Amino acid sequence: MPELTEPAAARPAPAGAAPTPWLALHVFYAANPQPLLVNCVRPLVDRLTEDGLISGYFFINYWLEGPHVRLRLRPSGPGAEAEVRRRAEEAVSAFLKTRPALYQVDSGFLKDFYNALFDIEFPGEDRARYTGADGRMRLRPNNSFSYEVYAPEYAKYGGPAGVELAEWHFRHSSDLVLEAYRSMNLHLRTVLLGTSAQLMMVMASCFLPEEERLADYLDSYYAFWHRLFPGTDFIGSTEYERSYAQMAPSLGARFAALRRAVGSGDLTRLPPFLRRWAEHCLELRGRVVDLTERGELAFPAWDGPAREDTGQERAADPDAAPLVTVTHAPAVLPRLLSPYMHMTNNRLHVTIRDEAYLAFVLGRVLREPAGDAGRAEPAGDAGRAAS
Repeated sequence: MPELTEPAAARPAPAGAAPTPWLALHVFYAANPQPLLVNCVRPLVDRLTEDGLISGYFFINYWLEGPHVRLRLRPSGPGAEAEVRRRAEEAVSAFLKTRPALYQVDSGFLKDFYNALFDIEFPGEDRARYTGADGRMRLRPNNSFSYEVYAPEYAKYGGPAGVELAEWHFRHSSDLVLEAYRSMNLHLRTVLLGTSAQLMMVMASCFLPEEERLADYLDSYYAFWHRLFPGTDFIGSTEYERSYAQMAPSLGARFAALRRAVGSGDLTRLPPFLRRWAEHCLELRGRVVDLTERGELAFPAWDGPAREDTGQERAADPDAAPLVTVTHAPAVLPRLLSPYMHMTNNRLHVTIRDEAYLAFVLGRVLREPAGDAGRAEPAGDAGRAAS
């Protein structure tokens, strides 16, 4: 899926940041990444972890220079790096040989789609390193992989302490998604969207338990994605209104049940999959509040949704701007909730269009009376997806 949250290039760490010993392996795979993640990445990281060779990992999906998975592996020490590289290269090479992606992005709809994203995200001087002789986005060879520089997003996540927390969270998010791929029928669109919606509900409810504040946040989250693609049909509006009535009853009922469980502190009322996610999200929120109150999180002075590239929301590069320490937790929670929630959807391979639609629906159901439906467990795929 398209992803708009990685910086265009590696930038130096701010003062006080520790070196990042992460390995960043980019696997260019022009197909649904689920087989790659389930049959290659999951067993690889399991074995590396069991043998004490890595202390962390996470992955994201990305589109620049062609669809690919960015796998980040953190060797447990300098002596482990060579073995981690060897095993990763061996596992990825074997997978690409036995199950290559057959689709070529250099023709058809996806080429035009990715080039449209490229024009939006790279309107200026950053284009040159990614373009070919024709001025269009260059494509890496399909079924290939390479090591690239891992550039932590200090401006987005609040400086070195915020990046360290994000990397801890990303492992939990990656584990969650890999388990969902293994145990759920996420190849079915209804199950995928139902799962995504419920994970969004849980995380947003844990971070912002106040109903009105949560509704405002979801409205602004949808509006951000809508503003991000002016003059395109990537993010809908009138069609969202038309399909709202179809999804609202089941999502509204489940949202009300989830918020009651989180608000009461009785997470045993949630299905095991969502309970584990809620436990993690509450711990993540606690860590965010603690770092904020200790003055360890710092962000650019600009205000708005976190986005690393220049363009739509501001003219200045946040990583080149001074970071300002923030000690007011209510201001930090929604700021970090956005990239945390978005990156989990990214790992699920949920499109930005679908994510914006779910935010639109969830914001609406919070503002409209749920009636009896809000006090009952929902039926249908959205209700069963995370049970």
